[in-house]
Amino acid sequence: MPPANTIKVNVKWSGKKFDDLELNLDEPGLVFKAQLFALTGVEPDRQKIIAKGGMLKDDTDMNKLGLKNGHNFMMMGTAGELPKAPEKKILFAEDMTEATLNKAMDIPVGLINMGNTCYMNATLQCLRVVPELIQDLQKYSGGTDNLDSRSNMTASLRDLYRQLNASGHGVMPVQFLSYLRKAFPQFSQQGNDGVWAQQDAEECWSQLISALKTKLPVHAEGQQNVISQFMEGEFTTTLKCDESPEETAVVTKEKFAKLDCHITIDVNYLHNGILHSLDQKIEKNSESLGRSAVYSKTQRVSRLPAYLTVNFVRFFWKETERVKAKILRKVKFPFELDASQFCTPDLQAKLTNTKLKLRELDNAETALKRRHRLDKESGRMETDEVSEEQKAVQAAQEALEGSLDPELVKDVGCNPSGQYELAAVLTHIGRTADSGHYIGWARKGDTDDWYKYDDDKVSPVSKEDIMKLDGGGDFHVAYLALYRSRSFKVKSVSKKD
Repeated sequence: MPPANTIKVNVKWSGKKFDDLELNLDEPGLVFKAQLFALTGVEPDRQKIIAKGGMLKDDTDMNKLGLKNGHNFMMMGTAGELPKAPEKKILFAEDMTEATLNKAMDIPVGLINMGNTCYMNATLQCLRVVPELIQDLQKYSGGTDNLDSRSNMTASLRDLYRQLNASGHGVMPVQFLSYLRKAFPQFSQQGNDGVWAQQDAEECWSQLISALKTKLPVHAEGQQNVISQFMEGEFTTTLKCDESPEETAVVTKEKFAKLDCHITIDVNYLHNGILHSLDQKIEKNSESLGRSAVYSKTQRVSRLPAYLTVNFVRFFWKETERVKAKILRKVKFPFELDASQFCTPDLQAKLTNTKLKLRELDNAETALKRRHRLDKESGRMETDEVSEEQKAVQAAQEALEGSLDPELVKDVGCNPSGQYELAAVLTHIGRTADSGHYIGWARKGDTDDWYKYDDDKVSPVSKEDIMKLDGGGDFHVAYLALYRSRSFKVKSVSKKD
C-alpha cells in the first residue's frame, strides 16, 4: 500500500512519457530522481527536471510545490550506458527497503537514538570526517574484554564505525553507549522518572577525544598519537602584571584541543569571538607586590593542527533557575577560515608566503573555470592544446608547494598554510544544555556534498542550509565547528578541470 501522502504524476523525457508514477511528497527531490534513474538510466546529478519555480533540486521539499494528481514533469538529461532490461520488476522508492534506498542514493547511515543520546550520535558523526582518526581506529587491535573501560570504549568505537560503513540502515550503538557510560559515569545520569538525562555534546566530544588520545597507539618513532598530531595545537601564553610593569612576563607553552569562541554583545563573527577568548584579564598572586593583582593573559597559537575544533561558548550557569542557559546570539562562521590571525608572530611569518600563493592559486582556478564556462556557452570545441589559464593554474600549484615552510612540512599533522575549510558542524536546538536536541552536519569526503545527521534520519543538505546555523533564533545553532586544513598538494591539470 503506497504512503498516505502520494500522488500520481507523469514525466516526459526524450520523446517518451511515463504515466501514473507514484510520488511521495514527504520525500526530498533526490528520492524522485532516484526513481527516474531506475526508469531512464539518467543519473540523478545529470537530470534537469523542470518544476514550479525552477529546476528540481536534491533537497527540494516536494510538499511546497503545490503538486496535484496528473502533474506533468519535463525532464532533460542524457543517460550513460543504457541499462540492461531488468530481470525483475523495477522497485520504486516506496517499494524499497530503507537499506536498499540508502544504498541506491549513496546516503550515509545514521545512529538510532537510545533515549536522549543525540549528543553522542551527533558527536560520532562529526568525528567521522577525520580519515586519519578512522584509519587509526581500524588499526587498533584491542578487544572489549579489558578491565580498562576506556580501552573497551575505543575498541567498541572501532567496531561501531565498521558497522556504519557496512550497514544500509540505522545502527543501534548499544555496546558503545554502554562502554561510554562506564568510562564516563556522568553520561549515566537519569531523571526522577528513570529516563536517561540529556547531556552536553561538547563534554562528550572533549571526553572522547581525551580518551582516544591515551588509547590509540603511536605507529612511527618520533611521531605522536593521531589525536596529538592531527587534532591538537599549541598555545604560547604570556602573563604580564598590569599593576607592576617591571615584573618579568611569564611565557609558557601548552597544548589545546579546541579554540573557544566567546560570545558577547559585540561579537558577531567567529574570528572576533576567538580573539576575545585569547586576550583575557585574570587575578593572581604577584610575588613582586606581595598581593593579588590583575594580569593580562595573552594566548597565541604556535602550532595549528590539521583539524581545528572551535567551540561556540553558548552556555552559562544561570543561578536563579539553576540551569545551563543558552546564548542565542547570531555569530557568523565562514566556510573558509584564515587562522593566521590567531597565531604568534613567528608562525605568522612562516605562513605568509604560502597564504599569498594559495590566494594566487584561487585566482588562477577562478579564471580557468570562467574560461570553461565561456567556452561552453559559445559552443567552442575542446582541444588537446593547454590553455594559458591551465598553465597559470599549474604554475600556481607548483609555486604553492614550493612556498611551504620546511619546518612545518616536517611537522606531520600540522596545518602548513593556516587556511582551513569547514568539514562539520554540531548544532543544538533548545534553551538549555540539558534539554533540546543535537544534530550533526558533515561534509562527505573531499566533495562539496553535505549531510544532516538527525540520529538515524540522514538527508542531503545544501551549503545554504549550513549557513543558516549561525544562530539568532530558536533554530538549530552551531555549538561546535570542525575545520580541516585546505589541500595544498599539486594536482595535474587537464582540459576537463
